Formats: sequence, structure tokens, C-alpha cells
Amino acid sequence: MAWWKAWDLIESLKSELSGDFERLIVALMYSPFKYDAKELHDAMRGLGTSEDTIIEILASRTKAQIREIIKAYKEEYNSDLEEDIKSETSGYFEQILVCLLQGERDNATLYVDTALALQDAEALYSAGEKIKGTNEIPFITILCTRSATHLLKVFEEYQKLAGKSIEDTIKSETRGSLEDAMLAIVKCTRNIRCYFAERLYNALKGAGTDDGTLIRVIVSRSEVDLNLIKVEFKKIAGQSLSSMILDDTSGDYKTALLTLCGSDD
Repeated sequence: MAWWKAWDLIESLKSELSGDFERLIVALMYSPFKYDAKELHDAMRGLGTSEDTIIEILASRTKAQIREIIKAYKEEYNSDLEEDIKSETSGYFEQILVCLLQGERDNATLYVDTALALQDAEALYSAGEKIKGTNEIPFITILCTRSATHLLKVFEEYQKLAGKSIEDTIKSETRGSLEDAMLAIVKCTRNIRCYFAERLYNALKGAGTDDGTLIRVIVSRSEVDLNLIKVEFKKIAGQSLSSMILDDTSGDYKTALLTLCGSDD
């Protein structure tokens, strides 16, 4: 579909629909990369920045996907994604996002150099638990530039060396959005479906519903691995994703979400 036709259709839908149902249906009209670009743009638009959205997208996408998101962002908004992120963030949080955005991780690497993994684990230990204070740079560098396969070995070696998990160290050594970003990378490395299941559960639990996260995760993963995410969700929540959606949403919005989620059988 030509971009101007897609734009006309989206604008037409916006004029006919409203609320969360409009947000969901419009989200479905975008291609995956353009949708990620839109969510990043919206996260930085207006007052404040939705760090949570930026972390989720950049920590969970592959190197190739991030390249396509950067391209789509430029096409849609005539702006450089990296420069926009730099203008909206600062400090070590800015550094970790830029490092993720530059897509230095090699997600396809299968071979693991045990000696290098041990070296990385020692570097992390020396930058955190071993000293007073924290040297954040080794954490950012290693988490953002190593393959998932390599990082799993690093986490294993780190546990032996420090006597605690890398997650526990990150929680004790960092704070705020930097901590959230590092933990998201670790979670996506260990089990990306579990990461998204947690995102969905946190969006649905409690008194209110985080509809932005709910829509984004379901739309972006519906044709990727949503069925596998649903399995992890049930382990975390003790009930199915569909049952929580039934309890937390209503009307056409609920019907559309349940249609996208599919059967729990």
C-alpha cells in the first residue's frame, strides 16, 4: 500500500473511532518497523519522556530490526532517532540507549569464547561488587555489545565469581532508568518471551490498566511469538492472558484484543 493511501486510511480511522479501540486499530495499520518508530516518537513527544517504552523497544529488538527502525523513523519524521534520544535523555541512561541504538550486538553468534566470557565477568565484578561505588561503563559496554549467547555465559561465570546473580548486582549498583534498561537487556537475553509476559502482566495487574504497553506488546508480538509469551504469562500470573484482558477491558477494544490473542487452548 502506498504511504499516502495508508496515511489517508489511518486518518479516516481516527475520525471514526475513539479511545483505546482507536489506538489499537491504528496500531495495526502500521508496518512493524514504522510502528516501533511511531512508538519511539510518541515516547519523546511533548512534556516528559516515556523511558519505559524506549527501553522496551531498544532492548528487545535485534541489530537488523533496529537498523530498520532508524530508517523508518527518518522517513516518517524527517529526524535522526539517535539525535532525538540524545536530546531527551542524559548521563549513563543516554549512553546505554545510544549503545543499543547503534546495534553492536551480534545476536546470531553461536560460538562462545569461555575465556572472554570469564574476562567480561571479572570486568563486571571489578566495576561493581569489588569496589566502593560503581563504574557504569563496563556494564554498558558488555551488556550492549556482546551476543546473547555470550552474555548467558558471562552471567553464569559472574554468578560463580560474585556469589550472586547479575540482576542482584544491577539492582544494588544502579538506580532509576539505567537500572531498568540494564535489567531489560538481561531479561531479554535470558528469555525474551518471559520479558514480554512480565510487561503484559504489569500492564494488567492492579487497579488500572497500562493500555499503551498492552497494545504495543500484543500488536508487535502477535505475528512473532505471542503464543509462546502467553505460556510464560500463565506461569507468572496464574491465569491466562485472555482471562485478564476479559477482566480489565471492555467493548470493541476487548473484542479486538481477544481476537489478536487467539485461543488459550
